Amino acid sequence: MKRLALLAAAALALSGCGLRPLYGGGPDGAVRSTLSAVEVAPIKGQSGWLVANALKDRLDHNDGAARYRLEVTLDDQIAGLGVRRDDSVARERRTLRARYQLIDLSNGNVVLDATAGSDAGIDVVGSEYATIAAEKSALERLSGIVADQIVARVARFAQNAPGTGSQ
Repeated sequence: MKRLALLAAAALALSGCGLRPLYGGGPDGAVRSTLSAVEVAPIKGQSGWLVANALKDRLDHNDGAARYRLEVTLDDQIAGLGVRRDDSVARERRTLRARYQLIDLSNGNVVLDATAGSDAGIDVVGSEYATIAAEKSALERLSGIVADQIVARVARFAQNAPGTGSQ
């Protein structure tokens, strides 16, 4: 009996905490419909191509009329960290930062202006080919991470934006 009362109290406490599913409403929900109405503007460079493709995969934009355009500017850098006795670099850090703006196409207003980013460590080995492959692999992983951060932030905007029917 005590356990049942404890479970009931816990259920009441959790229901009053204000948490709600981000993708509530399924494909017709406010968040999903907003994400599918976002077109991704072209992004410069190889890192831009990777991030743009990752964003397109996650946003699932239908080729219909877009309500928003996502404009992204990237800063991709590689910096040497560790130094060996012969003054060669032993470790690198690849950093990918994105500044992005979500623009309402109906009026041209910027409705979301934010940043995202991540970094990865890379071991520099004796083979130049292996180091270049590791740098490219790190860029691919970072592109996915940055795209996930951007989509999560746009989804939170969609959930809390007035007129989306989520309030």
